[in-house]
Amino acid sequence: MLGFAGTRKWVYAMAQEGRLRQLRRFTSLILQAILFITPWITVNGHPALRLDLEDRRVYAFGSIYTTSDTILLLLILLFLAFSLFFFTSLFGRLWCGFACPQTVFLEEWIRPLERWIEGPRGVWIHRDQGPISFSMVWRKAAKWGILALAALVVSLTFMSYFTGASLLWTGEASGTAYAIVGFFALLWFLDFAWFREQFCNFLCPYARFQGAMTDDQTLQITYDTRRGEPRGGTDARDTGRCIECNKCVAVCPQGIDIRDGFQLECIACGACIDACDDVLGRLGHQGLIRYLPLAQVENRRTRKLRPRTVAYASLLTGIAGAWLALLAARAPFEATMNRAPGTLFTEDRDGYLRNTYLMRITNNDPSPDSVSFSVRVEGLEGAQITAPDTRLASTESRTFPVVVRVPESEHLARTVPIQVHVSRPGREIILTATFKTAADEDDVHGDHD
Repeated sequence: MLGFAGTRKWVYAMAQEGRLRQLRRFTSLILQAILFITPWITVNGHPALRLDLEDRRVYAFGSIYTTSDTILLLLILLFLAFSLFFFTSLFGRLWCGFACPQTVFLEEWIRPLERWIEGPRGVWIHRDQGPISFSMVWRKAAKWGILALAALVVSLTFMSYFTGASLLWTGEASGTAYAIVGFFALLWFLDFAWFREQFCNFLCPYARFQGAMTDDQTLQITYDTRRGEPRGGTDARDTGRCIECNKCVAVCPQGIDIRDGFQLECIACGACIDACDDVLGRLGHQGLIRYLPLAQVENRRTRKLRPRTVAYASLLTGIAGAWLALLAARAPFEATMNRAPGTLFTEDRDGYLRNTYLMRITNNDPSPDSVSFSVRVEGLEGAQITAPDTRLASTESRTFPVVVRVPESEHLARTVPIQVHVSRPGREIILTATFKTAADEDDVHGDHD
């Protein structure tokens, strides 16, 4: 199988049960339930979680966010990023081994399926290394067909977060949506069928920059060289040294030998720990591979509170505080007001000066009940305001004229700043605008009725 270096050593990962495998299975079931069920959940008639790119909205568990809430979405992304940094500094690459979609799908779907179709590992390797046969062809065809179906299901699920599950899975979505599904299904199929661990080794940036987030106090999978070396020998079974069974290599989904020391390819899944515990446990000895910080391996003091962990925790606290403060001040609607094109002001026959504006209100309240909005003006004595009664349903927008009139007076400046209050029950937005008058009329061209 060709790889980036011209040749590739295919990984035939052996199945291995153990306490860490059970933990991975449990976390994977929870993550898959969240992934596949969430697109079908609705809150107040809206998706529980959806990124609506067409209408530039994000639905998130009963709230609706628009482009005016970009800062809130940015803070969420920053919080997730620094959370990854924080937990990596403490626990190493647990994301890669237990929560990454690549790992979850490969370990819970693809590899069990392969072992079921291809048979025992030794027979599978022997068949692949031999000449093309009917047994090889039908097994590969069956496996790739099922992998293509799995890739399509995964692609449809991810796209459901953008298009809507009910539309996408019933064939009612747009052609563009299905074209995107097809494109990503092809990528998933190539990953499931061929690319696999090469994604972690060559494309994923996490392995490259994790070195900046870890130190000798970070948990990582470590081989106990003091107990394990020298390997083999006639007394290995009695002393608990490495007996050179190579099972830690056979079960590794990345195809590496953890006994060679820390490697960027290691995703910290713990399969090698389960394998070593299984083999040496039968001989009455403790396994040689464990989650340990390098400091503990070298008999130095270990610390959870370190400059990097304190810095990450402080950043997380600050980001969370800023997000909560902005969320508390956020109004569940948007309002803008601009001067109507064509005139600055109009002088009516009754002696009033009139300015006309266009106001747009968008109701972002997810509640199924419609909401009534009112408009009033401050900063202009004796002003009269004319605006239609506006009642909007959730996500509804409306643009309407707003007319502000005031008696003409020589005390009025040419431009008067005003405040426009747009209110709904419990919330209010204050917009700033200007009212134009006939002062210095020689320099102002107004329309007269």
